[in-house]
Amino acid sequence: MDPATLSQARELATAQTQQHPEDAAAFYQLARVNSYLSDAYLMHHDKKNAEKALDAAIASVQQALKLNEKSADAHSLLADCYGRKIGLGTPMFSGPKYGPKVQEENRRALELDPQSARAHASLGRQYFEAPKMFGGDLEKAIEEFRKSTELDPRSDETFVWLAMALRKNGDRNGARQAIEIALKLNPESVFAKENAK
Repeated sequence: MDPATLSQARELATAQTQQHPEDAAAFYQLARVNSYLSDAYLMHHDKKNAEKALDAAIASVQQALKLNEKSADAHSLLADCYGRKIGLGTPMFSGPKYGPKVQEENRRALELDPQSARAHASLGRQYFEAPKMFGGDLEKAIEEFRKSTELDPRSDETFVWLAMALRKNGDRNGARQAIEIALKLNPESVFAKENAK
């Protein structure tokens, strides 16, 4: 979550897309780096650069999907990016614009790969972050995060999301256990450490 390190990674990923402009995976990786960079800027209270990095992530993943529409992971990442656009904007205005896009990208991801851990994690975030009147559902979020961790038990990030959902649902012990797993998988995880408090 260090902007300087992630900026270097972005330069390397950008070079890959320039050398291989027909490689959907290269654009997907660039989108992931920009997505993490957006999170890093937000952690450092730099909203302006967070928005720029997020817009760059969206552009890159859209290009990845132009080259390969059948990537469940790319659709999931785009859903997550659209979800972040809601968080960065004014929810009253950005929710109606991006909410349906989040749903559509998650629907397509699961249609392409019903066993995609990323798709289930993204759907979990959709249920977790949306207001109840727009389909938010804490129980469904927990269910999707659990499904994702079963499909990919190495994803420390998803265990953190599971912990956040369990804590919000009043299950402090379950939340603590999920954080412990996340930190065992990735002791350096800033995301896990922040949510362990």
